[in-house]
Amino acid sequence: MRPVPLGAPGELFISGVGLARGYLGQPSLTAERFLPHPFSTTPGARLYRTGDRARWLPDGGLQFLGRLDDQVKLRGIRIELGEVEAALRLHPLLTDVALLLREDSPGDKRLVAYFTASQAPQPAELRAFLEQRLPSFMVPAAFVLLDALPLTAAGKVHRAALPAPEGLQLRAQASYVEPGTELERSIARIWQEQLRVDRVGRDERFFDLGGNSLSIVQVHGKLRGVLGLDVSLADLFQYPTVGALAAHLSHADERPSTEEKGQRRVQARRERAGQRAPSRTHRSPSEDDQDE
Repeated sequence: MRPVPLGAPGELFISGVGLARGYLGQPSLTAERFLPHPFSTTPGARLYRTGDRARWLPDGGLQFLGRLDDQVKLRGIRIELGEVEAALRLHPLLTDVALLLREDSPGDKRLVAYFTASQAPQPAELRAFLEQRLPSFMVPAAFVLLDALPLTAAGKVHRAALPAPEGLQLRAQASYVEPGTELERSIARIWQEQLRVDRVGRDERFFDLGGNSLSIVQVHGKLRGVLGLDVSLADLFQYPTVGALAAHLSHADERPSTEEKGQRRVQARRERAGQRAPSRTHRSPSEDDQDE
């Protein structure tokens, strides 16, 4: 246990003569929350572990930063769920919000936003709204519309009761267009498997379906390995829908492959090197005799 400097965030502990003795009839919780005071010279002094994050301000005040149990780690980056929830609550159509880091499949962690709304906005709208206010790594991968958030007996959000986003993810039903060609259906199947969604429309954007930087790399590997497509990672960002990507790839036969492009560059370099090589001047025997 180490005190943090002025302005640095840390867990808030409280102590003093007004501190309670513990939780009535809950000895295990008392032992967890009420700890011996390591910086006090008073015998039996204790600290209460609040579970809150706070920091000292220059004027001597304390700024509350949220709950420690609301802090999660996603792909090595710590995220304050309360900060994302606060940004979402600024949207005029949302009435209540809860955020959860889910791992419904081993190794597949996703930030999911649950909300109630007076009028349901589209995922793309919510994502664009948050991207104007938060770093990209804090933007949820999925948005789930609920009639009401589940609550505990104490009136707090019952996070364990929040449903998995599969089948409930907010989608634009009216704008759904079924993939038409065999190539579109093949791409859509890979997206569907990787993103774990019930269906993928021809014009739905990869990131609007819950994709992220990790899943797009995995999709790239499957497109090349399973379908044998000559597709680059940059293509997936440039053509973010099944229809656009399929249209781009359908003209692949008309364009040189990556290997052919490499061979052409090598050949061009050889030709340029040959043009720069100095040519030898041929002289006749009579000219050599004159020089002597």
